[in-house]
Amino acid sequence: MPQLLNSKKKLIFINRYFYPDQSATSQLLSDLAFDLAQDQQVHVITSTQCYDNISMRLPAFENVNQVHIHRVWTTRFGRQRLLGRAIDYLSFYFSTAWQLWRLVVKNDIVIAKTDPPLISVVAAVIVKWRGAILVNWLQDLYPEIATALDIFGMRSGVGLKFITWIRNRSLHSAVINVVLGELMATHLTQQLGIESSKIAIIANWTDGDHVHPIAKTHNSLRISWGLSKQFVVGYSGNMGRAHEFTSLLKAAEILIDDKEIVFLFIGNGALRTWLNDEVSKRKLSNVMFQPYQERAQLCHSLTLPDLHIVSLRPSLEGFIVPSKFYGIAAAGKPTLYIGDKDGEIPRILHRYDCGVAVSEQDSNELAEQIKQLAMHPKRCQQLGNNARQIFERLYHKPVALKLWRNILLHYLK
Repeated sequence: MPQLLNSKKKLIFINRYFYPDQSATSQLLSDLAFDLAQDQQVHVITSTQCYDNISMRLPAFENVNQVHIHRVWTTRFGRQRLLGRAIDYLSFYFSTAWQLWRLVVKNDIVIAKTDPPLISVVAAVIVKWRGAILVNWLQDLYPEIATALDIFGMRSGVGLKFITWIRNRSLHSAVINVVLGELMATHLTQQLGIESSKIAIIANWTDGDHVHPIAKTHNSLRISWGLSKQFVVGYSGNMGRAHEFTSLLKAAEILIDDKEIVFLFIGNGALRTWLNDEVSKRKLSNVMFQPYQERAQLCHSLTLPDLHIVSLRPSLEGFIVPSKFYGIAAAGKPTLYIGDKDGEIPRILHRYDCGVAVSEQDSNELAEQIKQLAMHPKRCQQLGNNARQIFERLYHKPVALKLWRNILLHYLK
C-alpha cells in the first residue's frame, strides 16, 4: 500500500505532454500523477497535443483516474524546425502562466518538469506571487544542452547569460530540485551553486511488470520481423541530435559480411531521415528500421534485441541521462554505450556488470564488442540477467514512486 499523503494542498504538475500521450516524459509523469491521485488532489497542466501527432487535439479538460488534466492552447509548428519549436514553447509558456495563475493558491505544491525548457522560470514567478511551493523535476538542463549542441548559436553572449541567470534563480527558489543522476547533481552543486540540501536524485524508471524478459521463441515481433535466428543489435527510441550514430553506422559497415548480425532501429526523431539516407548511401543491407511501437508492444520491442545501443554525446554528460537504459534493464538485456566511458550510464554498467561502454567515434572497438558478444551468448545473457537484477532493486516503478512520496510528504505536512 502507498504511504498516504492526505493534505488539502494541491499537487500541480507542469509538462507539455501527458496521458494519453506515450512519449517518455509523459509516461513517467502519468505513472507518478496517477499513483499520487489515489490519496491526494492532483492537477496537471499540459498541452492539447501528442508528441508524435501534432494534429491531434485532446480535450481542454479531463478527469482521468482522479487526475484533473488542464490542457492549454499552443501553436503547432512541430519539432522538425528549431524556430517552429521555439514558437511552440513560447505559446506554452504564456498559456501555462495564465492557467497556473488561475489554479494555484497559497501552499500548493507546483512540480515543474523540463518540457518545454525553462518552464521552471514561469512556474517560479507564479509560485512566488501566490505563496506556493516549487519543486523542479529536471529531466535535462537548458541552456547547457543548447550550448553544447550550438542550437541557435547559443555558445556565448548577453542573451545566454541572462537565460542562465533566470534559470538559476528558479532552481535556487525551489524547495527541492529532483535530478536523474550523480553527474547532474554534481553540476548543480559545483557549477550552479545549488545547495546540496536542495537536490535529490531519483532516477527515471520503467514498469517492470509490463516490461520483463521474454524468451526469443515467444517474442512475436522477433518472429514477424524475420529475426528469429539473428543476433540483433537494437537502438530503440528518439533518434535526436543528442545521440551519436556515425560510429554505429561504421560498425555496421565493418560487420556487413557477418550475416548473423543485424542492426535494428526502432523509433523516430530529427536524425531519422539522415540515418535512412546514410544507410542507403553506404548500402548497409544489415540495417533495418521500424516505427515506434504501441505501449502494448513495448515489452516485445525491448526484449527483441540481444544487445541494446545507448548513445550520448560526451559534451552532454551531466545535462541528460538517457532514460532508455531503464527499459533495457527491465527487459533483461545488456547495454552497449557509445560516449563518455566515465558517464552516468557507463558508471552503472561497470558497477553492476550489465553492459559495456566504448568511446565516441571508436567504431573498430564498437564492432569488436558487438562481435564478441554475438560469439559468446552466455556472457551476453549474464549481462542481461545482471541488468534485470539491478533494475528490480533501483529502477522498478514502485521504488521510484516511493522515493517521490517520501519527498512530497515532507512538504505536504
